[in-house]
Amino acid sequence: MTGGGLVDTTFFSHTYDEALALTVEARDYVAGDHDFDMSHIGFAERLYLSCETMRLTSRMTHIMSWVFFQRAAQEGEITLEEARREECRLGGAVVCLGHDPDVIEVLPSRLQDLMERSYKLYQRIARLDQMLDREIG
Repeated sequence: MTGGGLVDTTFFSHTYDEALALTVEARDYVAGDHDFDMSHIGFAERLYLSCETMRLTSRMTHIMSWVFFQRAAQEGEITLEEARREECRLGGAVVCLGHDPDVIEVLPSRLQDLMERSYKLYQRIARLDQMLDREIG
């Protein structure tokens, strides 16, 4: 570890860059850069699409919040103890770790990709967040 942060600076920088790029990509997708025609989608598919789009948004919001706090700790803007406070930790596990392959399968291909990548990134961030507990205890 360097800089008083949780993880190696190079690793963290890569994770931060990946999270930011995925957030921008998800934002663009949600804002209307879709790969499907809504006029041909039935009610159930629209419901799945809405729920999973909200799950994607929630994942990325929680991920970015966590990486911003960890980056602030690494750069000395806040203390590591402040970054360990509950409100700075990774939240939203109930929603963000929801992952039903049967639902994902009916989504448009680009959204499927965003869902899979955000799920894997959230899992990785969750493991990093758990490291805080080991450092505390």
